Amino acid sequence: MTQDPESGTADRTGGRPLLCEPYLLDPGPSSAYVVWHTEEPGMGQYVLLGAGVTAMTERQAVDAATGDQESGPDWRRFTADTHRLTRTREDADSRVPGQNFPAVAPRPVYRHLVQVTELPAGRTPYRVVSVDDRGRGTVTAAYSVAAAAPGEAGVRLLLTSDHQLKGMTPANLEKVAETVGFRLDGVLMAGDMVNVSDRASDWFDCDSGLAFFASMSGRAEHTIAGRTYRGTPLLQHTPIYPAIGNHEVMGRWSETESLESQFTDPQPRRVAEERWSEGDGSGQDAPGDAWLADRSWDVTTYEELFPYPRSAAGGPRWWSRTIGDVHLITLFVATIWRPGVTPGRGMFSEGAATRADPTRWGHGQFIFEPVHRDSAQYRWLERELTSAQARRARFRVVMFHQPGHGLGDNSTPPFTDPVPTVRRDPDSGAVRSVEYAYPLAEDHILRDLEPLFSATGVHLVHNGHAHLWNRFRNPAGVNWLETSNVGNSYGAYDTSSGVSRTLPDGPDYVRQGDPGGLVPIVPTIAPLTGPAGAPLPYVASNDITVFTILDSAAGVVRSYRFDTRDPDSPVVLFDEFPLA
Repeated sequence: MTQDPESGTADRTGGRPLLCEPYLLDPGPSSAYVVWHTEEPGMGQYVLLGAGVTAMTERQAVDAATGDQESGPDWRRFTADTHRLTRTREDADSRVPGQNFPAVAPRPVYRHLVQVTELPAGRTPYRVVSVDDRGRGTVTAAYSVAAAAPGEAGVRLLLTSDHQLKGMTPANLEKVAETVGFRLDGVLMAGDMVNVSDRASDWFDCDSGLAFFASMSGRAEHTIAGRTYRGTPLLQHTPIYPAIGNHEVMGRWSETESLESQFTDPQPRRVAEERWSEGDGSGQDAPGDAWLADRSWDVTTYEELFPYPRSAAGGPRWWSRTIGDVHLITLFVATIWRPGVTPGRGMFSEGAATRADPTRWGHGQFIFEPVHRDSAQYRWLERELTSAQARRARFRVVMFHQPGHGLGDNSTPPFTDPVPTVRRDPDSGAVRSVEYAYPLAEDHILRDLEPLFSATGVHLVHNGHAHLWNRFRNPAGVNWLETSNVGNSYGAYDTSSGVSRTLPDGPDYVRQGDPGGLVPIVPTIAPLTGPAGAPLPYVASNDITVFTILDSAAGVVRSYRFDTRDPDSPVVLFDEFPLA
């Protein structure tokens, strides 16, 4: 600490930087959560709230945070609860500035969470003060927080997904801010925020400049066509409403295997339960949740980063909230992604590298959390969609990761439990082949969820996963939208593209078009065109990025595109459709 030249007292500013700028979660009628992260617990973590914080110097902010008074002229102090994330790690594939990790190693990350209360109408300034282990304070800029919009109010919501440290993400978010601003009512994130959920640098400080919170807070750095993009300070002002994608799920725990290997090595819960019943339980009376998670899959890091919103039935995995005149229901609908052809764990078979050892099987592209009509998640959803709160809302929106309708490669195979066929040598009993089938008639989204959405008047289903933009409308009037073209695209498989998915033969596998049988809708204003000049019903590009705004006051959903190859080109409104 240095001496203040005027007063001769210690200047306690100049603390360690935060891992990320604060982000907002789950606003209520008069409250909201403020969250930030550091690499050490520190001596104190605080939020200063009120109009008076904007004029404070850094020293005044530190003094207000650490002094005897809990409030002052136009400001109040809130003290954070601190929690160390339990599974954040780095490994040899991590790209942390100034650090190398030759093997898997824990990386300390501390979450600081505050619920600010008694928020008045409108936006209220706030600043975070983080006092490190040496007593030095780091003070953020002044941001703004607001309570949830009242029930009749129109809101503006950003629909996005699949950022995954992709190169166009900072440009995409900058164009959001230029077009509609960064003080919105919510970011509806339909999953796949990072690549490997337990890798801390994916979230905070990967030296590619593309970490998730960096882009979402204006601290990214990525250059395209001579223009450097930094994202925008979105989450400091706008709460995020996230859903779990397959990249938020980690596989079986290991102290030594790379984080990528652990990410690609989940197994179904039932397999872990079978192992326990066969004697792997080490004397336990019953398999606990932690035991099962270590031997199957878990979403611990996601749940610790985003503990809210949550529900009594599903915790942070599935929940609902009313945002102004929009009732949002978020589900956990995701499978492990498996490659179609591989020496090991594949979508349709176990390869030669794994099939002889059942403990190494991937069990196909299995579903993590059941959502079929007999599941706990479905029963909760059924009650939620028919609740008074859902019925009162002007619009009902359902968000989850895996698409029910889509043109992308990741729209197949059907969203159902893989049906295994194991063939063995009749003499030795050795496994000759393990194959997995996915009956289209048993697709849980199409068979179970979509009829429920149609019957209860859902206006919009917001998905991700296939890295493109496309939309559909079913005969009951339910709109299906994927708007995940923020990074790399894997293409669109439509008659207009002339390409087909690589799939086995048979009626269960749709090589072109929507496996759910709907006709994709051509954008209403300025569609892209194919080589022959025909309008395309999708955007699937590694150069053109897309974002979508739900404007409930106008009752419309608007999608915009920006061509990163020409930094001076305008943002183009290319599609608009009414929700009613």
